[in-house]
Amino acid sequence: MSTNRIVIFDTTLRDGEQAPGAAMTIPEKIQIAHQLARLGVDVIEAGFPISSPAQFEAVRRIAEEVSGPVVCALARAKSGDIDAAGQALAGSKKTRIHTFIATSDIHLKSKFADARYGETIEEKRETIKKMAVDAVKRAQTFTEDVEFSAEDAGRTDLDFLCEVVKAVIEAGATTINIPDTTGYCISDEYAELIKHVITCSGAGDEIIFSTHCHDDLGLAVGNSMAGVLAGARQIECTINGIGERAGNASLEEVVMALAVRNDHFQLETSINSKLLSQTSKMVSTFTGFVVQPNKAIVGRNAFSHEAGIHQDGVLKNRETYEIMRAEDVGQNPEAIRLGRHSGRHGLFSRLEKLGINVAIADRALVYDMFVALADRKKEINDIDLYSLVDQQSNLPATPHYKLEHFHVTVGSGKQPEATVRIVNLRNDQVLEKAATGDGPIDSLYRAIDHAVNEGHDLISYNIRSISEGADAFGEVNVLISYGGPCFAGKASSTDVIHASAEAYMNALNALAAHRADEESIQFVGSGIMQAFDSGTA
Repeated sequence: MSTNRIVIFDTTLRDGEQAPGAAMTIPEKIQIAHQLARLGVDVIEAGFPISSPAQFEAVRRIAEEVSGPVVCALARAKSGDIDAAGQALAGSKKTRIHTFIATSDIHLKSKFADARYGETIEEKRETIKKMAVDAVKRAQTFTEDVEFSAEDAGRTDLDFLCEVVKAVIEAGATTINIPDTTGYCISDEYAELIKHVITCSGAGDEIIFSTHCHDDLGLAVGNSMAGVLAGARQIECTINGIGERAGNASLEEVVMALAVRNDHFQLETSINSKLLSQTSKMVSTFTGFVVQPNKAIVGRNAFSHEAGIHQDGVLKNRETYEIMRAEDVGQNPEAIRLGRHSGRHGLFSRLEKLGINVAIADRALVYDMFVALADRKKEINDIDLYSLVDQQSNLPATPHYKLEHFHVTVGSGKQPEATVRIVNLRNDQVLEKAATGDGPIDSLYRAIDHAVNEGHDLISYNIRSISEGADAFGEVNVLISYGGPCFAGKASSTDVIHASAEAYMNALNALAAHRADEESIQFVGSGIMQAFDSGTA
């Protein structure tokens, strides 16, 4: 097929689901199929109908309910498999049956060891070729779009592979898949394999040759790209690269490689790349397979920069360290992640975005505090920054409130209840209050609010483990607001309820200090004048 368009064959719902633990429900598969249609894939391999009633039903419903892409079903080169695939696809007008059989000697000697397939390798090969031809012809009774795969083509004798390919094309196959089933091939070998099969087949432009690469050596995407350079015009791939063993070629990676390096490949796809991250998250959610942070294209860190020199470059011109835009793949364009390798430019750029203004004279101190904190934490979040800046401000050293005692009661069938005793250190008043809530932290914070009795809003509450083991420290970060300003509190303890209480009190003390400053300003602005008006000296 001499064209500049690549057919994207998505097998997330078939090969992807074969990853151990990745099984999805039928409703989940249908949602993903609709999402793949919106994404713009050309072919959806919906499942393997003969393998189970649930697989059959999933293919049947996707064929009936999803429009746009060709809906494909997998079938071994066996009449029962092909009939099941044809029946499952009956509800769609755009269908494909994908039939396959092993062709490598290692497979023939093990999977087809029985004498009924032949006594010698030569006899077994003749049997396999006949089974492949018969399967393609039977599939044609259900659809004109028939794909044939020579399983383990990467380790198949080249002359025999060419014989089988020529035979199935003559029988009516329209797509020929040359899979590296075991992820064994190196890129130049795989390219030569594709090129050799295309040449020896003598096929015209109407036949599409396809790649299907596994990632056992981490080469699935590289091999797929080598395959298209050698003449393949279909790539079989999965979202997030999920699949058997180490997985398949990642759809998002092959698509963006073609897009970003169009100068090299000069090949196009129909994929709406802005939906890549959204699709990745859906598949991750339904399979339970978390996307690694450093995963290309859709990983959380794919467009993030921590090193100071990188941050400085990206803030000046994103093209210094980014070869594509985060927006183009549906990622958040916020590129700066703060950690121990970050520089001043990255830190103060983030502070400005948060609306935190740091005086020039204070910047050296704030940066030194940031570096010290970054040595203790892997990544600095926005709450840390509020707290960081708050620590260097000229707040009084003496807190306004002290949590002298608290008690939280939790039990099954009983609403959580908390009691607190708080001392107002400015007037030595002891405040004791109790409250119930939806949980232990909610009841504790309600009791503290009743005792302090100062208006504010809880913006966020976060807890995380900062060590390992059963006695791990939990760090609690709290952010509260009073009108516009925000005030942070942080504490850590092996008792997360205690840490939660201390963090909340720290935030309330910061708020109280701010209010005291406001009262002082008001007195200076108007109180002194009122004193003169009253005649006092």
